[in-house]
Amino acid sequence: MGLSESDTRVKLIDPKLHSAGWEESKIQREFNVTDGGIIDSKGNRKTAKFADYILYHGGLAIAIVEAKEEEEDHLKGMKQAKDYCKMYGAMFAYSSNGHKIEEFDFNTNKQTTLDSFPTPTELYRRFIEGRFGKLEKDPISQPLHKSKFSIRYYQDCAIKSILETFLSNKTKKIFITMATGSGKTKVAFQTVWKLYNAGNIQKVLFVTDRNFLVSNAVKEFEPFINKRVAGVIGTKDWSRNLDIHFSTYQSLYGTGASDREYEKFDKDYFDLIIIDECHRSGFGTWRAILDRFQKAVVLGMTATPKRADNIDTYAYFGEPVYSYSLGQGIDDGFLAPYKINKIYTNIDSQGGLSVKQAIEQGAKIHAPEGSEIKEWYKISELWKSLILPDRTEAISKHLAELLYTYGPMEKTMVFCVTQEHARMVAKTLQNKFSHLGYDNYAVTITSEEQEVEQDYINFQDSEKSVPVVATTVDLLSTGVDVPSVKNIVFMKPIASKIVFKQIVGRGSRIDRLTGKYEFRIIDYSNATRLFDEWDKPEEAVEAEDKGERKYLLKGMIVDKETGSPIQNARITVPLGVNEEVAVKTNAFGEFRLENLPSQVKITVSAQNYGSLTITAPTYKKDSVGITIELENKPAQPKPILIDNLPVWIEQEIFIELNDGRRVTKAQYTEYSKEEIRKRVITLNDLSRVWAQESKRDEFTKDLIKNSVSPKTLAALLDASDADPYDILAHIAFGTPLISKDARSESFLNKNREFIKSLGDSGRKIVLDLLEKYRLDGIDNVTDPKVFETSPFDKMGHVLGVAKQVGGIENLKRIIEQIQSGLYKNE
Repeated sequence: MGLSESDTRVKLIDPKLHSAGWEESKIQREFNVTDGGIIDSKGNRKTAKFADYILYHGGLAIAIVEAKEEEEDHLKGMKQAKDYCKMYGAMFAYSSNGHKIEEFDFNTNKQTTLDSFPTPTELYRRFIEGRFGKLEKDPISQPLHKSKFSIRYYQDCAIKSILETFLSNKTKKIFITMATGSGKTKVAFQTVWKLYNAGNIQKVLFVTDRNFLVSNAVKEFEPFINKRVAGVIGTKDWSRNLDIHFSTYQSLYGTGASDREYEKFDKDYFDLIIIDECHRSGFGTWRAILDRFQKAVVLGMTATPKRADNIDTYAYFGEPVYSYSLGQGIDDGFLAPYKINKIYTNIDSQGGLSVKQAIEQGAKIHAPEGSEIKEWYKISELWKSLILPDRTEAISKHLAELLYTYGPMEKTMVFCVTQEHARMVAKTLQNKFSHLGYDNYAVTITSEEQEVEQDYINFQDSEKSVPVVATTVDLLSTGVDVPSVKNIVFMKPIASKIVFKQIVGRGSRIDRLTGKYEFRIIDYSNATRLFDEWDKPEEAVEAEDKGERKYLLKGMIVDKETGSPIQNARITVPLGVNEEVAVKTNAFGEFRLENLPSQVKITVSAQNYGSLTITAPTYKKDSVGITIELENKPAQPKPILIDNLPVWIEQEIFIELNDGRRVTKAQYTEYSKEEIRKRVITLNDLSRVWAQESKRDEFTKDLIKNSVSPKTLAALLDASDADPYDILAHIAFGTPLISKDARSESFLNKNREFIKSLGDSGRKIVLDLLEKYRLDGIDNVTDPKVFETSPFDKMGHVLGVAKQVGGIENLKRIIEQIQSGLYKNE
């Protein structure tokens, strides 16, 4: 009987690897290639993929070995080994039963049977010659920082792909597309670490468009910071003599020609420029920086696959040398899967707002003087032209209910339309959860908010419980790393797939510290319509050829009405993909542009004037000029306020149970019926439970723990005025839905003699307690804190009320009578 696979590895394959010179530092056994896709909220997974052996050089995989049992065909593991090689970008696949060794060489596409493994030196020589050619300075051999096994297969492959392109010297533009949360910055760091330590590069510039992203990059590149060879441009400890520089475009570009920081570096200064989230960079800004440093190799990184709204980025860089999608990351188990909860208000479901109908329903219109009120506003116009506080409040309250159900301490990002909208939502949620005792439960993180950095840091930290909710417009949409966030909320219309998928990416990180293995997309704006196949290629779009650039354009910008020259007017001319030139007029309103094609489209803008875009011919002679007239910009109309507008949540696509299952309304109703009847067999059982505060509380908590929420059921049944008892009775036993008003009247009719025996003071107290019940249910009657509220506070709180009915025991008897009498069945 032959050896098992595990014994074959230990007794036959390991000795062959060692005899070929493979040291343990270059071998990894039974290594997880993937983690296995997550299948539920507890982090249970599909079966992970693992390789029997990975052979490394410089921390990067160069070969995969699959082992089979001693008596099995030695060729049997070849397909799996080849598949793993393709995932890693490794060049050699081996399959062995411990006696025969089968090799597939991806350099030659040939398969050969061997008696022994190649030596590390021989295999590495073949690897380098086949993939990289002759290397004067070898970054591949340089070890990765810290542990060689700290990177995932796709990061390994991405690093190889970048290095291969860099070392080929065939292009100075390198482009990778990797889903948010998959570690683009980590790939950039390990690549720079190898190139820098091998001497291939010395000076690096890392550029992005947000301070948050600069901070993230600095954190990843910390080993360079510790070596004191890296710093952030403009900070206290920064020096121009450092080797690695981090900056935003804004810091580099400045506001005028005199403060352009990037122009203070020599043109040949940088060897490598990394542009993070390059799809969203300001048009022309990073292009101007790259044009200055034409010697440098440029690495562009984005999380967004090619789309119509970022085709210019792809046209500039070319096709990615490596791509890794969100869908693949979820399948591999490295990224968290998502569930969609799509919700509509009555306004959204009808496609917009009829002002006439709103007025008929009692809405009040507050229109600034001179504003024009339209008869119909489409959904896309609502937030631009109207302020609808009732809609904001309805959605915010509904979100609060969802957070109660899902977990009020689950970190949540809410994407809003405007800064004011973000503040309103934060205020509502803060007030809804004020009882939790945090003054910063919900915070606003927007560009206008002062000193938001600490809020962002605390929100980002998995070990800090607050802030729980961050409302924003777009500051958290790109590159922000908040691993513990479980809810991504859309309260703004989204048109761009790029923006949508960047926002969704905020939730894709797995956070074992907080037990976050999946996330929800709570969609109030139908943004999730933008989901599609992440990697589906689109038709190639060629960049427009603008022709030879040897012409000039000069002229004057003047006020159309007065003819006066306009100083500091901005003239912008797009020249090509991510390329533009821009100048400002002097004190005489004059401008001059050179090195232009024979015809250009120019945009002219100035403060207090409307912008103007025209197509203009250019000239060879310096004497020709044009005059462009700008009109004064009319005052921007203030939004119209419509309040007292009836708004409600009309439609939800599904309900999510605590175990992660998604069910329809009908399925949820049936599920709730089964759960209720597991606990009470008859209606009388339910009544007896409900009539006792301790049992009712225990019963309700048990139901909610098992995903049965009376509030959710009330919303489904459109019965917000019904007692939770009647909601549960209706679902489980088919009883009629009875409002709290009707149940109160029934109690008064059935307990006349009892109420009469209490006298006028007692009768008033009973009526006041029933009013509390009508407002917020039976818990508002049995909670002693009710006597701290009006009108009981004026009676002297609980002791004063008790005195009016003959003592505390009599007051307890009244409360017990109300509690049991309200739920007594005929």
